[in-house]
Amino acid sequence: MPTSEAGRSPGHGAARFAVVDPATGEAFDEAPDQRPDELDAVVDRARRAWHGWRADPVARTTALRGAADAVETAGDDLARLLTREQGKPLAEAHAEVARTAARLRYFADLAPTTRRIADGRPVDSEIRWRSLGPVAAIVPWNFPLQLAAAKFAPALAAGNTVVLKPSPFTPLATRLLGSVLAAVLPEDVLTVVTGREPLGARLAAHPGIRHVTFTGSVPTGRAVAGAAAASLARVTLELGGNDAAVLLDDVEVDRIADRLFWAAFRNCGQVCMAVKRVYAPARLHAEVVEALAQRARTVAVGAGLAPDTRLGPVNNAPQLARVEQVTRRALADGARAAAGGRRPDGPGYFFAPTVLTDVPPDSPVVTGEQFGPVLPVLPYRSLDEAVEAANGTGFGLGGSVWGTDLDRAEAVAGRLECGTAWINHHAELSLAQPFAGAKDSGVGVAGGPWGLYGNLRPFVVHRPREEA
Repeated sequence: MPTSEAGRSPGHGAARFAVVDPATGEAFDEAPDQRPDELDAVVDRARRAWHGWRADPVARTTALRGAADAVETAGDDLARLLTREQGKPLAEAHAEVARTAARLRYFADLAPTTRRIADGRPVDSEIRWRSLGPVAAIVPWNFPLQLAAAKFAPALAAGNTVVLKPSPFTPLATRLLGSVLAAVLPEDVLTVVTGREPLGARLAAHPGIRHVTFTGSVPTGRAVAGAAAASLARVTLELGGNDAAVLLDDVEVDRIADRLFWAAFRNCGQVCMAVKRVYAPARLHAEVVEALAQRARTVAVGAGLAPDTRLGPVNNAPQLARVEQVTRRALADGARAAAGGRRPDGPGYFFAPTVLTDVPPDSPVVTGEQFGPVLPVLPYRSLDEAVEAANGTGFGLGGSVWGTDLDRAEAVAGRLECGTAWINHHAELSLAQPFAGAKDSGVGVAGGPWGLYGNLRPFVVHRPREEA
């Protein structure tokens, strides 16, 4: 394994931690448990590598294009390892690898624009852009490779170096990705470090880090922001969501049911911008519940490597406990499971795809982020009531409106308090668009040119005009 792949990988006898296959609940491999005090050397090497990396944008473009090619070449190995540690179906793991390569290729060809300012003074003012330095990328377990690339691709394209820390639940595919990229990137430009806490907290607080980009929970995001504040490092935080889908009274349930189901249950519901609540007109509520429940009862659930699997397990034991807790609470408070509602018999971290009806609107499964295969469907009497409920949480990542009259749906979408609103679909993003949340769902912007400029700082040069 190249040394730059994991911060000069620990030698023989160094501490390691187990990595569990969520389809079995059993450990199948190990990863280095790097000590927080090892970060000083890692960040220092990233700082020294930054001086050469930032100096040659043409070489960066070539290297990032080569990195995309290398990811595609290693796609089969990356996808299988990703499925093994994360649990998602193999087809979805391949899609994640492809997205990782596509993001590298997109940012390889993106460059900041130098601007002249004409303000009537006898001075030529030019805005240029400079990189920040070492960037910390702290990544969750639901999309380990895709979210890593969403952080390191724009950072590297901007001329920064990156220290990448994956979740301890999913370190292996990221380590392999680091090894793949080490073959085409200069040494120490991208370093992968793995370990349990307090490694992530120490990385966020490291005085040599100039930008911390993090995806995870709201409480942890607040802690990351506080840690980064000590060195006045920039922060970009994507802190999850509780996206609502508002169905209008002209919606054709049979036409949208498949799209709505997968918008909620893809990756076993472990998607920050998944549909996590559905608001349906009272007269259509029972039809919507049954359409979704029928799909939940019949979808193929199993190990991600099994060829027929459409939904895998929940990724880890703590998250499974969270899903069980919010479901039991809802059922105890009077909700009814139209499908699922419990763990199936057998090994692994599986939870039956669950559709809940008669859910109290103040239940944690409605007001919080369940982040699992559980979907409450709530009736509404008036559209104003539905919009108020959709906006009635501290989250504001995304939302969607579903109906036949697209102009009306767009008008309702404009009333949602979120960063992205979709009409008749959900959670589909272009590499070229900004991705940002409102309220507690985040700080800063990722994606597209905005993601690139988020990794740069302006540098202004004033030059007096020569007199004639």
